[in-house]
Amino acid sequence: MDDDIQDILNSVSAPSIPQRTRDLQALTRAWVNERTSPELLSYPTPLIERVMERTKKQIETIEDITGTLDPRSNFTLVILQTELERFKFIVRSYLRARIAKIDARPLHYRALSQSEPTTLLSPLEQQYLQSHQALLSSHYNSSFLATFPQSLQKLDDTSGGVSMVDKPDEETAVFCRALRDAGSVEVMGETATTDVELQRGDLWLLRWSAVKDAVVRGDVELV
Repeated sequence: MDDDIQDILNSVSAPSIPQRTRDLQALTRAWVNERTSPELLSYPTPLIERVMERTKKQIETIEDITGTLDPRSNFTLVILQTELERFKFIVRSYLRARIAKIDARPLHYRALSQSEPTTLLSPLEQQYLQSHQALLSSHYNSSFLATFPQSLQKLDDTSGGVSMVDKPDEETAVFCRALRDAGSVEVMGETATTDVELQRGDLWLLRWSAVKDAVVRGDVELV
């Protein structure tokens, strides 16, 4: 009887989603999360590599179809070009959002990248950060830092209990949606704090610090 029930369940189970579609969904979610979160999120290396490889193959396919000059292929060509441009737009916007955060707080992300070298930044972002910080330091030194005493020339000084490194505001409010039941988070009210349950489909306006871990796990997405 149990085998019969399992056979029935297998026969009515939803068809598997193609990898291409799942990658597009994951890329779109990573793009929105990156644009909305106040701090840099980990770079999804496997996802970006798959997307870039698929984009390369699609460009080759478009070139092959264009070279045949077959009028019957025009509609297929339009569809392929449209899909290609969609992927390219999302990737470019995603990378620009990350670069903007690196530009805004290079010292902070340099320190983080040293402690999380394999997850936070891609190799190209690492190179960009190093070049950006080198140019910035050279500009500051030639403009005014060279005239200061040696003890006052550090851009990342933390002496006296005050850090010169600008960090993202983790108390920034973000809109988020629970993709699955994600447990409880603490919400600050006018007079007290309380715990609320993040249930699948719920839409909340919460502090980034309260939902950051759930976003990293993939239980919650930003909107």
